Amino acid sequence: MSVLAAPPEPLAPPQTRPWRTLFAVMFFTSWAGNQFSPLLLLYQERQHYSTAAVNGFLGVYVLGLVPAFLLSGALSDRYGRRPVMFAGVLAAVAASTALAFGESGALMICFGRFLAGVTVGTATCVGSAWMKELSQWPHDPAADTGAGARRATLSFALGSLAGAAVAGLIAQWGPWPEQLPFLIHVALTLPFAWLVLRAPETATTGGVPGPLRAQLRVPAAGHRRFTRVVLVAGPWVFAASAIGYGYLPVLLADATRGWGIAYATLLTVVALAASAAVQPLAKRLDRRDSARGVLAGLAMITAGVAAAAAAAHWQSWPLGVAAAVVAGAGMGTGMVSGLLEVQRIAGPADLAGLTGVFYAVSYLGFASPALLAAVAAGTGAPAPVLLLGVVGVGVVCAVAILRSYRRYLPG
Repeated sequence: MSVLAAPPEPLAPPQTRPWRTLFAVMFFTSWAGNQFSPLLLLYQERQHYSTAAVNGFLGVYVLGLVPAFLLSGALSDRYGRRPVMFAGVLAAVAASTALAFGESGALMICFGRFLAGVTVGTATCVGSAWMKELSQWPHDPAADTGAGARRATLSFALGSLAGAAVAGLIAQWGPWPEQLPFLIHVALTLPFAWLVLRAPETATTGGVPGPLRAQLRVPAAGHRRFTRVVLVAGPWVFAASAIGYGYLPVLLADATRGWGIAYATLLTVVALAASAAVQPLAKRLDRRDSARGVLAGLAMITAGVAAAAAAAHWQSWPLGVAAAVVAGAGMGTGMVSGLLEVQRIAGPADLAGLTGVFYAVSYLGFASPALLAAVAAGTGAPAPVLLLGVVGVGVVCAVAILRSYRRYLPG
């Protein structure tokens, strides 16, 4: 007489959604990166830094971002998402602590900005890969295929918005404007250094065996779809934010005299709000068989830069707000579409690595204000003319993407 074995019980759906914890972690680490932007005019007014110097502070941020993007993904593939993200949260706390002592001089500001770059580079690279893995079976069986990318970009946009809003409002009307915004961020972020260690680990491949340099190779980065579509559009994603709410408030300082910090905060908030609001539309624009979403994002960003040129020429603060809205919508569309392209191209073993390459290239756009300021100092060209030159480069990039619009699609 044989006994039939009972079939295994199906895996019960999770009672909690661990992606929510990660969403909060990414929110506060993104906060660390953007709370500095509205304070640029404050540093000019109180510590008498030049325009080139404050734009240079934005550039130091990139020096921390790029190595974090290129290293953190590979490290998380090899050692796990949790320990690397934990290090990113600690870097966020250290960055705000350093910036709270920014009155001691430019060196401390640069150190804090560098750590903020390390924070955001780690959180967006590792967090985007981790969010995708937590937004699918078995952690979230009901999520659709694009949920991970949307959640990651939404947490980034909302965290950046909150950091800029809090810092800007305190800088314009609150007490201790050069210390209080950063101390608030430290107090809110510290609990997540513990919570991130409770999130489920999803990096189970162990990465590439052998020395770490082998892990740092990302074979998917050579995919033609990545090099001819994603990399062409990538730098424009954060050039939109750097120009729309980093560079433009400085150009409109005369038109907003007396409330310049509040205006810089307004531009930051409306740009990031537009970036968050447009993301459902960005998901609908994306197509597996074309670069429609990526191209739409680039078109919006180019239009936003053109509007910024007009605002600078006519010293029109309302036109500056419109430019920030359009550029922010392009940033959200470009980020979601770029991440979806990356997730289709990458395999499980190099998802975090390819995400890191995408973000490293994208964040190069943050150096655009420093580059524009250097070109203006060297040539004497007015800012509106330089911004129109940026528009021309955007058109050239759009034509290049159109040539590969339906080509080199991943299998």
